Amino acid sequence: MSDNFAIAGGMLLPKAGGCCTLSTLFGSHHQMSDKEWSAWMAAAQKGDGARYRRLLGEIRPWLKRYFSARLPPSMVDDAVQDTLVALHEKRNSYDPLRPFGPWLVAIARYKWIDRLRALRRSAALPISEDIAIEDHGAAVQSATTLEKLLGELKPAQAEVIRLVKMHGFSVEEASAKTGQSVSLVKVNIHRGITRMMIAAQRQVQLDG
Repeated sequence: MSDNFAIAGGMLLPKAGGCCTLSTLFGSHHQMSDKEWSAWMAAAQKGDGARYRRLLGEIRPWLKRYFSARLPPSMVDDAVQDTLVALHEKRNSYDPLRPFGPWLVAIARYKWIDRLRALRRSAALPISEDIAIEDHGAAVQSATTLEKLLGELKPAQAEVIRLVKMHGFSVEEASAKTGQSVSLVKVNIHRGITRMMIAAQRQVQLDG
């Protein structure tokens, strides 16, 4: 398997030719059962590069849907790639006797929290309101998830986060629009996103 996959420039690069059918781990329309994904991962641990390629091909679109429902569009692709790299690095820690789905979801959740931390560190990063996914239902889910996190905040925090990160205003423009000082806008953004991270972590714990 090491001959077929490598990490280059922070990216996991499998050879072409894997199956890329859109599927989900859970739901009435999934094409691959968790049992089959588990079997593919077990085979990959033994060096079966073909099944590993097919597994990664199935995982990638699921991860894209997962992160599209939880992150700004500009962060989705990086989150997907980070998760694939983490999976590759941790693949030998997977226990074939346990279901693959929860193991994958746990990795994805931690990468989601990592991206929220990155969002907090960059006060200038805009969040587009346009969800860059084809499924309208998923777009609604994404907007709902972000709004739910914003709903955890104080109004002043939510207001400046929407202005700076969703509508692309500068910190100075948000200050003039809200009447908050520039320093207060920065503080509210930082504290607000910190609260969003706490809410997201609480959701992870509740989901188990």
